[in-house]
Amino acid sequence: MIRSMTGFARTEVSAPWGQLSWELRSVNHRYLETLFRLPEELRFLESEFRRQVAGRLRRGKVDCSLRLSWDAASAGALALDLELARQVADAAREIHGATGTTGGPTAMDVLRWPGVVIEPARDVEPVAAQARRCLEEAVGQLEEARAREGERIAGMLEERCGGVTVLCAQVRDRLPVIREGLRKRLTERLAGVDVEADPARLEQELAIQATKMDVDEELDRLDSHVVEVRRILADPGANGRRLDFLMQEFNREVNTLASKSVDTESTRIAVDLKVLVEQMREQIQNVE
Repeated sequence: MIRSMTGFARTEVSAPWGQLSWELRSVNHRYLETLFRLPEELRFLESEFRRQVAGRLRRGKVDCSLRLSWDAASAGALALDLELARQVADAAREIHGATGTTGGPTAMDVLRWPGVVIEPARDVEPVAAQARRCLEEAVGQLEEARAREGERIAGMLEERCGGVTVLCAQVRDRLPVIREGLRKRLTERLAGVDVEADPARLEQELAIQATKMDVDEELDRLDSHVVEVRRILADPGANGRRLDFLMQEFNREVNTLASKSVDTESTRIAVDLKVLVEQMREQIQNVE
């Protein structure tokens, strides 16, 4: 079954060190493009995460966001660089004295200075391992969402393929009527100019006109394209590009069919075919 390129997935986990969550959003794209938003502590894993996603998905633009919240209790006691704090406070007072301004830095101002509060050394390996597992789960959820959307797209494509088959059959049913109408019109024109037609020459002209309006080849190709679309819909691979190429072939045959139309009813059918092909093409733009 085909898969869509749009989907959403979210996973989260809590542990003694804190919480992390993945959010994956995917939309259609010509190739596979992955964009990662990672906390600084886990940025070194971006290449590994990228390979992890690429091992499961083939096409689509996938935004991957990882949020990490450390548990404050796991950080232990607050550690300060008191010497740096004194230097910051002394420098601030010196600047105030040199500029003639009053006041000085508050304790909170000093604490906000980079390096005054010493970040505790954290063991990121358990977090990294959990992030890998959660990403695998999130990608699995995303695949399921894309498969469900692909199932809906497949249903719409199957419905429109059925419509193409019905319209092609209508054109075939009209061909004898169109040929008979062509004979009648040609005979009436000759009668209008009071000229006795040579039967052999008349049949030759009818054969030429019939050849110009012959659409059997186009109808056969449309039927074969429908068969190919249905075969691809049952194929579990990533076949979006193949379906897109088939839509170009569909469009080419329908345009030829319309150009050979010689009555209003066959023209209407050709227009209906173009509508169905365009609807299929729009849906296929979203197929992996």
